[in-house]
Amino acid sequence: MLDNFYKNLKSGTDIRGVAVDGVPNEPLTLSDEVTYKIAQGFAQWLFDEFGRKEDFTVAVGHDSRISANRLKNVFIESLISAGMSVKDCGLSSTPAMFMTTVDFGCDAAVEITASHHPFNKNGFKFFVRKGGLEASDIEKILKYAQDNVSYEAPQQGDVEEELYMNIYSQKLREFICQEVNADDYARPLRGFKIIVDAGNGAGGFYADKVLAPLGADINGSQFLEPDGLFPNHTPNPENAQAMHSISKATTANEADLGIIFDTDVDRAACVGKNGKEINKNALIALAACIALEGNEGGTIVTDSVTSSGLKDFLELNLGAKHHRFKRGYKNVINEALRLNRECCTNAPLAIETSGHAAMRDNYFLDDGAYLITRIIIKMAQLAKEGKTLESLIETLIEPLEAQELRIKILAPDFKEYGNKVINDLEKFVDNSEIFEKAQDSFEGIRSSSNEFDGWFMLRLSVHDPILPLNIESNKKGGADNIKEEIKNFLKSYDMLDISSL
Repeated sequence: MLDNFYKNLKSGTDIRGVAVDGVPNEPLTLSDEVTYKIAQGFAQWLFDEFGRKEDFTVAVGHDSRISANRLKNVFIESLISAGMSVKDCGLSSTPAMFMTTVDFGCDAAVEITASHHPFNKNGFKFFVRKGGLEASDIEKILKYAQDNVSYEAPQQGDVEEELYMNIYSQKLREFICQEVNADDYARPLRGFKIIVDAGNGAGGFYADKVLAPLGADINGSQFLEPDGLFPNHTPNPENAQAMHSISKATTANEADLGIIFDTDVDRAACVGKNGKEINKNALIALAACIALEGNEGGTIVTDSVTSSGLKDFLELNLGAKHHRFKRGYKNVINEALRLNRECCTNAPLAIETSGHAAMRDNYFLDDGAYLITRIIIKMAQLAKEGKTLESLIETLIEPLEAQELRIKILAPDFKEYGNKVINDLEKFVDNSEIFEKAQDSFEGIRSSSNEFDGWFMLRLSVHDPILPLNIESNKKGGADNIKEEIKNFLKSYDMLDISSL
C-alpha cells in the first residue's frame, strides 16, 4: 500500500505534486530525491512490462513550467543510471511525446506537466506504444519509488537532444495539405485568418510551425511565448477568463477561427468567426460531425456531464449512437476501446467536455492539436462550398440555463464521505416526485426533472475533495429551482461546504 505522501502524488493516471517551494501551505513534494525515485520506479515498471533490463529508449519532454528543466534533468539522470538511452525532446506537447513511440520506436515516453494546474505544480504523464498508463500502473511506479527500488546498470545510458516538435509539426502540415488538396497545394490556408492562444504553455508551435507555413494569417495570435508563470490567464479551455480572452481576440482581429490550447496541448477548444465559443457540448458536436464521416451510425463516447441537447443532436440529427460514460479522459478512451474490441461497435470518437478528444484514426490519443487540425481541414473544405463550420452544428440546441458548482468535502476521508452523500441522494431521488434517475447514470447520480425541464448530476471528483454539481434547464429559473432542491438535501451534511450553492 502507498503511504500518505506517495498516495497524494497519484492523480488518476498521472503523477502530480508541488514542484516549486514558497506557496503557503503547499510544501515541496516533487524534490530532486523524490523525482529520482519516481524515475527509478518507472524504469522498474518498464523492466516488468517488457521482461528485460537492457536496450530501452525513452523520450522525455516537458511543458513551459518553471520547474520543468530541474525535473527533466533529474529524471533523465535517473533513467540513464538504469542504463536507458534518452531522447531529450525539450519543450513538447503531451501528444507529441506519445508519437515518439510511433515515429522513433521509443519504448516509452514521459511528459513533464501538470496540465492546467497552478505554476507551482508539476508532474509526469507516461506512455508506451499501446497508449497511456493506467491508474494501477501509476500505483506500481509510486510503490517502487516509495520502497526505494532501483537498478544501477553496468553501463550508463546516453542522452541525445531530439527536437521532435519539428517533425510533429511537419506531419500536421502534410496532413492538412493532403486533405484540403487546394490548388495552391503547399499553402492550403492562404486567405484564412486563424489566431492561436497558447496561454504561455507549449502550444505556440501551432501558430508558427503549422499554420503560418501553410499560408494562414496568424496576426493577432496571443500568449505564444512559453512562460511557466502563466501571466495572462490559466491555459485551460474550461476557464471562463481564458475563453473570453480568445473570443475577444477572434472578433477584434476579424479572424475566421480562434484556437485555444491547454498547457500541454492535449486539450483544445475554438471560437467561430462571430466570436461564439465552440467548446464543451458544441465542440463534441463538431468533432462528432467530423469523426462520423465514413462511420455513419457510429457510436460517440462522451463523459457523463454532456447535455440532453447534445444527445438529441447526435442521435436525431447525425444518426449516431450516444454512449455516456464516466468522467475522466482515460475512462472515456478505455470505454471506446472496449466497445470497438469487445462489442463489435463502430466507435470512432471518445471525447470529454473538458476538451480531451481522442479519435480512432489517431491511436485514440487525446491530442488537442490533432483535433484542431481536423477542424481546420473541415473549415477549408466547407469554404470551397461557401459553407462554415458553424453550419455543421447550427441545429444543436444548447440549454437555456447551465450551472457548474463545486461543493467542498471537509471530511478527512473525502472519498468515503462523498460516496455516502451520493448514495443518500440516489435514495432521495428514488422516492422523489420531482426527480427521476437517468438510465445512463454511470457515475455519481444523474437525474432528470420534468417539472423543471432539466437535469442535475452530482459526482465525486477524480482527483480532489470536491463534489461537482452540474445543472441544466430549458426553463427560465429551472436551474435555480433544481439547485435549491439539492441545497435543501445537502444542508444536513456537516462535512460539506455548500457555500457555492
